[in-house]
Amino acid sequence: MDVRRQRPSSCSWAAAAPLLLLLAVSFGGGHHAAAAVAGAVAPSPGAAGMTELQKHVAFFDRDHDGIITFDETYQGLRDVGVGEVTAKASAALINGALGPKTRPDNANSSRMDIYIENIQKGKHGSDTGAYDAQGRFVPAKFDEIFTKHAKTVPNALTKDELDEMLKDNQEKNDFAGWLAAKSEWEMLYKVAKDKDGRLPKDTVRAVYDGTLFYQLAAQGKKG
Repeated sequence: MDVRRQRPSSCSWAAAAPLLLLLAVSFGGGHHAAAAVAGAVAPSPGAAGMTELQKHVAFFDRDHDGIITFDETYQGLRDVGVGEVTAKASAALINGALGPKTRPDNANSSRMDIYIENIQKGKHGSDTGAYDAQGRFVPAKFDEIFTKHAKTVPNALTKDELDEMLKDNQEKNDFAGWLAAKSEWEMLYKVAKDKDGRLPKDTVRAVYDGTLFYQLAAQGKKG
């Protein structure tokens, strides 16, 4: 495959940042994310008019004003079980990457503020296509992840099947996009694999629409 190897640019980390909102949760450890899928969901009041990608990050908009500040990202990560130090570092990375990319031209707030209406600007290449260019969910592309690659059982991916999917999705000369996708999916696998070492379809679905965050937060309150 003709892919020129290069050092990841800051753009590659900005591209990866939406799912980094999930990946930071990995520091909670184990099968916590998989178990949370059965929990209660309390989405943002404005979620009905959002794209799936907007829903993916809306949990962190604590005051529902359409803007996610550094403090809101930090608090959201704390609510889903991330430790204080890790939450601060993750919030700095996430907001530092996505803030400038989602910032409207006429904005006068901090450059680290994430604007949910423009979150699709953080998308990267070499992905599954389950979000379209506007951040809308594409069910057929999501189902294709499993119909095409889940060969051991129909509704879950093994690590080898996940690696095969990443290889198939890699676009020519898109090392940054491939690196972002690889980082996201491999960390998701680490966080959410079940006791048999498979990544369940329902857990992945809960990542795409952001409901996993609410489930993790509710689980934390019960604990």
